[in-house]
Amino acid sequence: MPSETIAPGPSAQDIAVDVLVMGSGAGLAAALAAKEVGLSALVVEKTELVGGSTARSGGAFWIPGNNALRDGGADVSREAAQEYLENLVGDEAPRRRYTAYLDHGPDAVAMMERMTSLKFFWAKGYSDYHAEVPGGSPLGRTCESLPFDLNRLGAEKSRFRPGDVKTPLPMPVTGADYKWLNLIKRRPLKALPVVGKRLIQGVAGLAIGKKLVAGGQAIAAGLFDGVLRAGIPVWTRTSVVELVKGGDSVSGAVVEQDGRRFTVTARRGVVLAAGGFDHNMTMRQRYQSPSLVEDWSLGARGNTGDGIVLGQQAGADIRLMEEAWWFPAVRSADGGYPKILLAERSLPGGLIVDQNGERFLNEAMDYMSFGQTMLRLEREDRPVTQMWMVFDQSYRDSYLFAGGVMPGAPLPQDWYAAGVAFKADSAEALARAAGLPADRFVSALARFNAQCAVGKDDDFHRGESAYDRYYGDPTVAPNPNLRPLSGPLHAVKLVLSDLGTCGGLAVNENAQALRPDGSPIPGLYAIGNTAGNAFGRVYPGAGATIGQGVTFGYIAARHMAGDAA
Repeated sequence: MPSETIAPGPSAQDIAVDVLVMGSGAGLAAALAAKEVGLSALVVEKTELVGGSTARSGGAFWIPGNNALRDGGADVSREAAQEYLENLVGDEAPRRRYTAYLDHGPDAVAMMERMTSLKFFWAKGYSDYHAEVPGGSPLGRTCESLPFDLNRLGAEKSRFRPGDVKTPLPMPVTGADYKWLNLIKRRPLKALPVVGKRLIQGVAGLAIGKKLVAGGQAIAAGLFDGVLRAGIPVWTRTSVVELVKGGDSVSGAVVEQDGRRFTVTARRGVVLAAGGFDHNMTMRQRYQSPSLVEDWSLGARGNTGDGIVLGQQAGADIRLMEEAWWFPAVRSADGGYPKILLAERSLPGGLIVDQNGERFLNEAMDYMSFGQTMLRLEREDRPVTQMWMVFDQSYRDSYLFAGGVMPGAPLPQDWYAAGVAFKADSAEALARAAGLPADRFVSALARFNAQCAVGKDDDFHRGESAYDRYYGDPTVAPNPNLRPLSGPLHAVKLVLSDLGTCGGLAVNENAQALRPDGSPIPGLYAIGNTAGNAFGRVYPGAGATIGQGVTFGYIAARHMAGDAA
């Protein structure tokens, strides 16, 4: 929570607008798109803070063909992007949805450039997650925002959702920077200029009254700033309790703020952009797995499935409810958000084992596939009931860990006290400390080390994909993802977390909510994680989450204005 008192924001009232947006993450882009085409808009947010999961995210977006890609010299071939999605998605999602995404995504990015002060760049080299699929790009199609001045929000800054990662120095670190910061010990000539640039930028910004932020903080703050400057009201502490229907169409909503209820008439439509059901454990156990008994989601705390439930009550169907943007993470020692593991899983000198002390997947695979693999094993009656990341002292001395433990620094003492971390001088001792079968763990480690020695993972093919290698250590050969472990060993307990669920309301290419018979519900739209994933059961590249919210928010606004996608 921010240290300053949170401003109350505007008071709710009975009102009529063209577009009502429920949710203040990617929903802000829908409001801006509506404003640009001459529609009045209102955003309502049930929590005290604006930004949703977007503000907590890495802030990247995967939208093929946009201006930032073109300006950066990327391949912007529409045909290649469509080939990639056709091969990757198959029949798991309607072709018309991802075709509309490709058709209108670049326009949605251009709209953000016009309606905000955000500036975007291509994160060159951040591979598509399945780059080996025909049409995939090893150089990637992911973009980010340049650092943004949070002080542009003025008094409204107190209503903005803060990020989870804190840095001891004023450094607006982008996702593209993170790759090199993680290798600061191994590739100092490459990493130190990145550190220096961001440190100078941050310090110089403070000197002239700027507070520069990057990642999800930048893109969410930029959208919020754009909404404020466009005169679009954002009501916080305001829940949508009921959708108002006129005949077979949705014509507004009843909202509640501080215990009082008001009616918002929406002449053109209501956009449900309230995230998924990340923190609704009843829904998660029902739709995803009975094993999900602890709330480890990284999504904004307000994401409890409200938009999905409201859509169902209005007659909408649901899709892909078993899916989430899964992400392995270090179990919290204090009950807070877990710490995600991104590059850590790809770097040489580490492996992940289950409760049997054995590997069960390619540790470096994209995080959504990681979680899907775990749940598939559960369905096959081979559940992974525990996960441990094991690494040696050389690994610990070389790389950042869990987003903040510096190379060579000891792991936090509270991790040891809570049984989240253990260390030992031998594999046998480490297994005993962590409660693993010593014989099986020792055997699994020996087999892994033998494969690392020749740089080839015959069991799970780690290091064979462009995505694996992106977060590897380029100083290690022949495989930047593999090195035998030796000497003192560490084990850290992991959990299956996620960036949010990605199953939700069935929608069409115009983002209209659909009834079970496939007919659209007039006046009702759903975007982002409130809608079923436009890419079915896959994650095409970093930022496909924000990309969907922004693009289909743009499409929904144009459709409400009469310009059908």
